[in-house]
Amino acid sequence: MEIIKVENPLSLKDELLSFVFRVYQGTNGDYPALEWVENKPSPEDFEGFKRVYESFLEFRLGKEFDELYILKENGKIIGVIALVYTFDGKDMWWVPEEIKNEKIGLIEFFMVDPSYRGKGYGSKLLEFAVKRLKELGKEPYLITFKHLEAYQYYMKKGFREVMEYKEFVVLKKG
Repeated sequence: MEIIKVENPLSLKDELLSFVFRVYQGTNGDYPALEWVENKPSPEDFEGFKRVYESFLEFRLGKEFDELYILKENGKIIGVIALVYTFDGKDMWWVPEEIKNEKIGLIEFFMVDPSYRGKGYGSKLLEFAVKRLKELGKEPYLITFKHLEAYQYYMKKGFREVMEYKEFVVLKKG
């Protein structure tokens, strides 16, 4: 299974919206956290999820991600990961100012379809993203929530906590 670079991320918006909703369902609404939403939609409510997430997804695909990669099987997205390494002019309120510089690269939007978990796809995507950022001369960072299962996963993959910021935790590879 190959990792595919998406040249026009907005062209996949609808497919990615459905993919992210599958992740939302598979985590029982834990991820994506939708931390800005007062009344989160139920994991069975696609229309409610779409109402709160679609414009944010569109923003991220069009204005935030520097590179987006997907894994597909049988024509269906089963994994996704994004890289952000330019911060000028981007409204990323969840990123602390002290890591918004030319030395840092963020791993963002990292998800694997819940029905494909435990098969190494996440590890493959994460290792690819770390390698790609290092090729670009960037130190790999990511921002997550301590309460998510993903936090422990990142720690096992060699990330370490460097700071807490708002409700988030900032991790660095190495």
